Amino acid sequence: MLTKETKPHIQELSVKTTIISRYAFTAVSCTMLNRHSAAAEGVFQFLIPKNAYVSNFTMIIGGRVYPSEVRPKEKKVKQGKGGEAKPKNKEKGEQSEPEVEVFRMGASIPGRNRAMFMLTYEELLQRRLGRYEHVTSLRPLQLVSRLSVDVTIVDHSTITHLEVLPLRNGKSNTPALPVSTVIKQNKTFCRITFSPNIVQQAKITTSGMLGEFVVHYDVERELGIGDIQVLNGHFVHYFAPKDLPVVPKNVVFVIDTSASMLGTKIRQTKDALFTILRDLRPDDRFNFVSFSNRIKVWQPNRLVPVTPLNVRDAKKFIYMLQPTGGTDINGGIQTGSSLLSDYLNADPDANHHSVSLIIFLTDGRPTVGELQSPSILSNARTAVKEQFCVFTIGMGNDVDYRLLERMALENCGMMRRIHEDSDASTMLKGFYDEIGTPLLSDIRVNYTEDSVQYVTQHLFTNYFNGSEIVIAGKLTNQSADSLHVQVTASNSDKSIVLETDVALRQREVETERHVKEAAAGVGSGDTGRVWGFLSVKEGLRSRLKSQTSKEREGHTQQATDLSLTYHFLTPLTSLVVEKPQMLADGTMAEDTPTPTPVTTETNKKAASANELSDETEGEEDTAQSLHLKKDQPGKVVKRPVQKSITISKTSADGDPHFVVEFPLSKLTVCFNINGEPGHILRMVSDHKHSGVTVNGKLIGAPAPAGSHKQQRTYFSTITIVVNRPKRSYIEVTPKKVILDGQDRLVLSCDTTVSVESGGLVVTIVGKSTVTVTIGGTISFVILVHQYKNPAPHQRNHLGFYISNSKGLSHDCHGLLGQFLYEEVGLAELSGNATATGDNSTSARSPILKVKGRSVPVVQKTRRIYSGRQSVDCWFARNNAAKLIDGQYEDYVVSHLFDTGDWPHGSNGA
Repeated sequence: MLTKETKPHIQELSVKTTIISRYAFTAVSCTMLNRHSAAAEGVFQFLIPKNAYVSNFTMIIGGRVYPSEVRPKEKKVKQGKGGEAKPKNKEKGEQSEPEVEVFRMGASIPGRNRAMFMLTYEELLQRRLGRYEHVTSLRPLQLVSRLSVDVTIVDHSTITHLEVLPLRNGKSNTPALPVSTVIKQNKTFCRITFSPNIVQQAKITTSGMLGEFVVHYDVERELGIGDIQVLNGHFVHYFAPKDLPVVPKNVVFVIDTSASMLGTKIRQTKDALFTILRDLRPDDRFNFVSFSNRIKVWQPNRLVPVTPLNVRDAKKFIYMLQPTGGTDINGGIQTGSSLLSDYLNADPDANHHSVSLIIFLTDGRPTVGELQSPSILSNARTAVKEQFCVFTIGMGNDVDYRLLERMALENCGMMRRIHEDSDASTMLKGFYDEIGTPLLSDIRVNYTEDSVQYVTQHLFTNYFNGSEIVIAGKLTNQSADSLHVQVTASNSDKSIVLETDVALRQREVETERHVKEAAAGVGSGDTGRVWGFLSVKEGLRSRLKSQTSKEREGHTQQATDLSLTYHFLTPLTSLVVEKPQMLADGTMAEDTPTPTPVTTETNKKAASANELSDETEGEEDTAQSLHLKKDQPGKVVKRPVQKSITISKTSADGDPHFVVEFPLSKLTVCFNINGEPGHILRMVSDHKHSGVTVNGKLIGAPAPAGSHKQQRTYFSTITIVVNRPKRSYIEVTPKKVILDGQDRLVLSCDTTVSVESGGLVVTIVGKSTVTVTIGGTISFVILVHQYKNPAPHQRNHLGFYISNSKGLSHDCHGLLGQFLYEEVGLAELSGNATATGDNSTSARSPILKVKGRSVPVVQKTRRIYSGRQSVDCWFARNNAAKLIDGQYEDYVVSHLFDTGDWPHGSNGA
């Protein structure tokens, strides 16, 4: 362990979560400072929910970026058989077993330097007891200068029962909100922030073990088929019916009473069972079995109804349970199964509309009777015969959780873990509450056969009140107008059928709109990732249930391939990251075999006058790739070459002033757009061909004193939507860049960094420029204008420049895009003067000929590149009337990620 004196200090810990329709994306950013001259080990450790998957991890140390790569886990080979040695400067970041909760990574931080650790993980929130729970663990092990948690919830259904719990740390007994918590909420949107300062943290604890920040919520539901969301060729179906009559249940409790249960465990188990007895319904049937090295049955050969007398006798049986002897797991499950099976077979018709289940609890491993797990599992399957479900509970640290999980999965149940130091009584009762109120059984969900493929689990044995069934799949025919959905199930007294036709286009528009509402967060909201997440979970369950090695290998390969596709860290994959090597003087070795360092601050010097640093010309010269290409693992990318190029003058900058360069005609034209604050303008529209769209959002500011204008407008946000090879979104503001492609990254405009994702390269020169290169043939440069002390008429804003348009098609449109391949001519329109004499020119006004239209122009001078270059241009008045196709209003779009095509023909002369 590092001593306090040398341990790096955590300057900032930021945890941002965006929950879009119950799928949560979380981005953790941790900045550590090594105050000492010698290198020190910085350890980043973060607890993630057990159902979540890590999807990205990146370190920035000493100005260099160290990306991670998800790889298949190497098969263990026997000693002497060879195999690839693990490079000494690489480390695997793996989630710890058995809870798969702790992500841990250590790296050397150079003396007097900083390190930033960035982790993202994803999870589909599970609905339990009528609510969703999102948990953020805050255990930095020290007080943090800047600590913040930000949870944004977006749903197209109304958000209900929102609750922020007191910090869950075993200490707080007050029902109050955690200090500094702020909640902002409307019908379908909610944002919760928690940002305690150091003093507020110290009042909670000085150890840095703040606890868990917990948010509960639910959403309103319509009766019927459920909620179906459609986006990018995938669908997700959420089904959670309510207000149904409760289905009677037949339940056998099988309880471990071996010697290891002595003391707190048996006492808490008894307390929970007494409470459960009170909650049994009059139509239920029940029995108890206890097992150690002896098996005891409360009511042999039968299940009894819930009557006051039976409940009283059951309490006596529970009270008299005395832990002793060994653990006969096989005997316990066989006896309980026989009881339930015999009861069901005695009168099959009477039990047609009921749900049958075994609740099996143990704190240990088999020590008596059958000891081999495969035999125990096989015997359980034979005894159960798919007639009922087995729900297993493991208590403490000495449990064979793999055995219990397989037993539950193979018999349509669930497994729950109860830690040694947990309140077992409360957790047992909570687990029973989840499964104690069945509303439906034998649920089958069907979709139009030729319209869907790769549908996740769509047959379910039971639906319990307060839970939710989630199904995802791929749409085979994305042009189809509707999808037929049918749900069949049984409830307490009859079979039910629900069916409807879902309007796919309408659902996709609704889903896309709500995704865009959350665009400032960290999640993509892509239903494809929900499908990927569920498919990986299903593959891992199928692998665990496999009966043959061939079947197991098939499920293993499928789950591994999906994990790699979605960059998920799962039990079948590992996360490998390069690490810096330190010299004896505490500095980093120059020859460290890392991917390329990020662009240094000296690159800014190249951006002078009309020349901008060519940091993105061609893939060979790109700076650090945050995600190593799978077909080129570990490829070292070259350092950016310090060469300069002259970029196009075609741009929209300032107030905003548009400049269009016509190289073929050797002319430059300029115009102003007097837009309204809040308007979003289409700048480049080539969605059908190159797949690229650029939009810009205007903000307003008062005009300077003496100006003829009433107000000024600037671009506050510029978005670039790329549709090929994969759909990606880039959102740029003066403060940050959000890249939402293969993964989601949020980068500060104050830093200097370059990242690559799915054919896109985004290069930021801190507080100066953002360059976006698409496929090496399209480049846009966005100038970042920030003011330290802005005047009343000034706003932080952006300028947009087209650097390389080779990849844009001849059908490209938009306020700038429509001119990329046009030629224009300049003529003079004669007035009343005679044609003789030199003075005749005074009566002639210049006319620009563009697309057969005549546009009156005057000569002006414009300054571009933050005033570093002057451009002589021909200025078209009146909001570019006749110069642009159509009218200004035709270029105003509905939202920042709108990719609609140009709807009109050309404007006549």
